[in-house]
Amino acid sequence: MRYISTRGTAPVLTFEQAMLTGLARDGGLYVPETIPTLSRSEIAEMAGMTYEQIAFRVMKPFIGDTFTDAEFTGILARTYAGFGHVARAPLVQLGPNHFLLELFHGPTLAFKDFAMQLIGQMFQFALNRSGERVTIVGATSGDTGSAAIEAFRGLDAVDVFILYPHGRVSEVQRRQMTTPSEANVHALAVDGDFDDCQARVKDMFNDFEFRDGVRLAGVNSINWARVLAQVVYYFSSAVSLGSPLRPVSFTVPTGNFGDIFAGYIARKMGLPIEKLVVATNRNDILHRCLTTGAYKTEGVTPTISPSMDIQVSSNFERALFDAYGRDGSAVAQLMSELKTGGFTVSQGALEMLQDTFASGRSSEEDTKATIARIFAQTGEILCPHTATGVKVAEDIGTSAVPMITLATAHPAKFPDAVEAACGQRPPLPSRMADLYERAERVTRVGNDLSELETLIKERIAS
Repeated sequence: MRYISTRGTAPVLTFEQAMLTGLARDGGLYVPETIPTLSRSEIAEMAGMTYEQIAFRVMKPFIGDTFTDAEFTGILARTYAGFGHVARAPLVQLGPNHFLLELFHGPTLAFKDFAMQLIGQMFQFALNRSGERVTIVGATSGDTGSAAIEAFRGLDAVDVFILYPHGRVSEVQRRQMTTPSEANVHALAVDGDFDDCQARVKDMFNDFEFRDGVRLAGVNSINWARVLAQVVYYFSSAVSLGSPLRPVSFTVPTGNFGDIFAGYIARKMGLPIEKLVVATNRNDILHRCLTTGAYKTEGVTPTISPSMDIQVSSNFERALFDAYGRDGSAVAQLMSELKTGGFTVSQGALEMLQDTFASGRSSEEDTKATIARIFAQTGEILCPHTATGVKVAEDIGTSAVPMITLATAHPAKFPDAVEAACGQRPPLPSRMADLYERAERVTRVGNDLSELETLIKERIAS
């Protein structure tokens, strides 16, 4: 399996090279040269398999000979051993033909654990084999950072620096990043919003002297391995509801487009998905673009669903690459226009996107009302991001095809917002009960590339 850049000029890489590289040297994102497909019988065989067994079947064609079958089986066993539910991603019925896919049973209570725990194990195995060491730098709107720090803390082949927007993540999200004591992980509170953090990470990757000097690697959803890991739970949940004999639909609360792009890959692999629905909060650039074709940044407004407070959705570039017939130069032109405020998707590309994705928006009031109503009707407590997805899924409407809404985080990560909406303060799981008592370790930094690069080099050298 070979990997190519969405902008067309970076070197073609193997899976291991693409995983360890992250962002392509031409500024693009790596995608598979071809998408392997699974037959209906191969999908049907997944019924009754463990999550790890399904993960092996789904991911192995993309990984090639990077790991032997035995090595990859061991990696998967270690990846999911710390999850708090034997099913890893269980389904819960919310209403007639509407299901929640609970993706919050990992170590940091968010869907990012599915990919980050896997990447941690794959990085460690590959780096130990080569004897190399890398510096991981990532940006987070809340959940990616805590999942990355949890996955890589204490590993001897990596240093990890996570940039998060100061004052714009929940207290639980912040403490999950700032309380680990291992010397190889560093939480950096940046004066700015998530898009600023994401932009500085991309700037570091495009500063080739710095990139090569510190052996930079990325674990944001720009990393293809992150997207690949998330493809698995589309298969596991769909098979639980009768696929491939029965089609399903998915609604995904998303800001950076990575989680729903994983659903797109599952569909390309042969999973019978009828609808892929993008759910946004008031920072609704994806909904506006999919509706009108105009991708215009308007600034980020803080909300009670902070992990979706994004205007520059990195993984949307991967969808645009396919929508433009895999024309790297066309994508590079769009990304150049984005630097000056936005771009307009061509008619043909927009039609492809609209044939593939539906979308909707949930206001702050809608999200709060959904949390309250679902609790009253079912006793289920939703995090604000999940509530956004539920509201949009209900707006899209139900049919004979089951709708699966991704429950992306545990409500205890956002206790203030949840309590204000439904009167219930969700407790942290017992394994995290002392989180508020742990000492924090954080560095506040300006939104400045030079300052960040200097700090990272000093920390690595010390």
